[in-house]
Amino acid sequence: MAITAAMVKELRDSTGAGMMDAKKALTETDGDMTAAIDWLRTKGLSKAAKKSGRTAAEGLVAVNVKDGMGVVVEVNAETDFVAKNADFQGMVAQIAQAALGVEDIDALKAADLGGKTVEDTITDKIATIGENMALRRMGRIEGDGVVSYVHNAAADGMGKIGVLVAFSGDEAFARQVAMHVAATNPAALNESRLDPAIVEKEKQVQIEIARESGKPENIIENMIKGRMKKFMSEVTLLGQSFVMNPDLTVEAAAKEAGTEITGFVRFEVGEGIEKKEEDFAAEVAKAVQG
Repeated sequence: MAITAAMVKELRDSTGAGMMDAKKALTETDGDMTAAIDWLRTKGLSKAAKKSGRTAAEGLVAVNVKDGMGVVVEVNAETDFVAKNADFQGMVAQIAQAALGVEDIDALKAADLGGKTVEDTITDKIATIGENMALRRMGRIEGDGVVSYVHNAAADGMGKIGVLVAFSGDEAFARQVAMHVAATNPAALNESRLDPAIVEKEKQVQIEIARESGKPENIIENMIKGRMKKFMSEVTLLGQSFVMNPDLTVEAAAKEAGTEITGFVRFEVGEGIEKKEEDFAAEVAKAVQG
């Protein structure tokens, strides 16, 4: 098959590879564009592949709600600058839309996005924009109603923190709860949904602190009960003091509003990712040396 200049340009645009490497890849694969992309990746000549090892801890969280169901996705990049890029934002919006039709992140990666999978679309964008990117996670929640809130919005429906709240009752109150969740980052809806490992770890810490006081065991036991009760009020959504009215817990405020909060999801960009600290001077020196 004859390899045209247009074919070489298309492959270069999608992979960031050099002109001669792109031409050779097409020649080796008889003009098959998909096979040529794979050929470049296996040879380590695709810039997208080379960037895949770099830490992507910035990016955007996007939310989408439809008919009592909400989804939230986190798409990472290497720098905050890319989060402000219109092309990147457009891709994230499309991914959040596609998430409405799937159950989990594996299905989302394989979902169609204008003739390509989400995963392949991200790979193409890596080559175009020049930074490593990744679809890191997806959350999904259903209820009689679902509301969303985005904190530090970079564009419509996306920003640094995205929250979904499932509820029955007053939508305006549920939106206030979504803002509360963004601010306080509770670990769980209530004590029954809290990870037992978190509870046990905190209990052991409090036991050790109490024993350091030298008080008798029966006194320590009562101290632990009080401290664990305080802990639950700090880490569970319904037990927390409501930011809109600190005199009430979220549970009490919900009762006054005639509303039941049945669940929530909160994503914050980069949480849990260990960011590599760079020595800027050393980085510049390395770049100068080639």
